[in-house]
Amino acid sequence: MPTVPDLPQNIVVTKNLPRAPDNIKGLVLMGLGFFVFAAVDTMAKFLTDGFHPIQIVWTRQLGLVFGVIVILLWRGTKILKTAKPKLQFLRGALAVGSATCFITGVSFVPLADAISVTFIAPLIVTVLGALILREKVGLHRWSAIFVGFLGTLIVIRPGLGIVHPAVFFIVLAASMFAVRQVLSRMIAPYDNTYTTVAYTALVGVAVISIPLPFFWAWPSDKNSLIIMFFMAAFAGLGELLVIRALEIAEAVVLAPVHYSMILWSVMYGYLVFAQLPDGWTLIGTTLIVATGLYTMHRERLAARSRRAAV
Repeated sequence: MPTVPDLPQNIVVTKNLPRAPDNIKGLVLMGLGFFVFAAVDTMAKFLTDGFHPIQIVWTRQLGLVFGVIVILLWRGTKILKTAKPKLQFLRGALAVGSATCFITGVSFVPLADAISVTFIAPLIVTVLGALILREKVGLHRWSAIFVGFLGTLIVIRPGLGIVHPAVFFIVLAASMFAVRQVLSRMIAPYDNTYTTVAYTALVGVAVISIPLPFFWAWPSDKNSLIIMFFMAAFAGLGELLVIRALEIAEAVVLAPVHYSMILWSVMYGYLVFAQLPDGWTLIGTTLIVATGLYTMHRERLAARSRRAAV
């Protein structure tokens, strides 16, 4: 997942925005963030030819840890104080679990197809929000969820043997990512953004380090080392870009930028792997993106109605 992706939409902002949000600058930073995250996913897919997904995830996680170190130097160790340590630990474990499933799947599935499937995460969040958080979901959003899953079936086309069965690792990654989102909503009233990011990075690297010795392979050439370095560095950079964007701009304005990942993944997939999505994948992706944007719109209207009722 946009290890991401985190994604995107992988951070809940709890601080007050400035009086005049700089949405234009925020959009630029968020766009750059997802451009970088797409590059990270491309490098991860490239490395799957010679390295186990667990080692790749561990290397990526080091970049996030470096980003947290920068935040610690900037904000101080007070960001490590959490009111929900168990939920933070679970969220960090899900982060590396989701990333491992995504990279396992993307080693067999074209990058653009994999990214398309991950877009079901916001729809799963809506379902989980209704079931776990007892959030009210109306007919419009249930209809959007149905159409979104239909789009996912068009991309995957189960039983036809067109897409590699490993695509279901991508579905699992998106599901775990969605659970992270729900946990973020549960944690948000108690911990700020920086605390959640810090625990995601630190818990994640601790968890993924446990099985690492069983799958470690020393890079045999300089190119692999260079790619690993840039993958880790870009992972940290992408995280910092997204955090900064959410600091200065409104989250509802930035959220749709997540879908730019499909553009970058198509570009990287073609330039690096000579892979292009077929027509059915584009149709399915269009349905998923459209329903995701519609769901965001309905959630924004619902939030506005709740504020007006207070």
